[in-house]
Amino acid sequence: MAVTHVKEATFADEVLMAPELVVVDYWADWCAPCKQLSPIIDELARTYEGRVKFVKVDTSAEPGLAAQQGILSLPTLQFFQAGRVAKSLSGGKSKNALKKVIDELL
Repeated sequence: MAVTHVKEATFADEVLMAPELVVVDYWADWCAPCKQLSPIIDELARTYEGRVKFVKVDTSAEPGLAAQQGILSLPTLQFFQAGRVAKSLSGGKSKNALKKVIDELL
């Protein structure tokens, strides 16, 4: 399953109403650690296909959504379960570190 790009208008449907675990990647094109994280997110989306939904929010295009979610640094990952943030991570992370968090939440 491909990573879905969400906007403020689609955030509630794609993230808050989703029945599965949702990983939201807040990023910007000027952010070097975001660019390093992107292929890891794509790989994890394939690994957890059917069990975990991965979405991205371009904070340059959606500053209101980022502010609404309290995003202060990039990259930030939020892990949503049943419409609530179950965990949040900031900064670059390894694939193994992200897998550990996902596996704990599943």
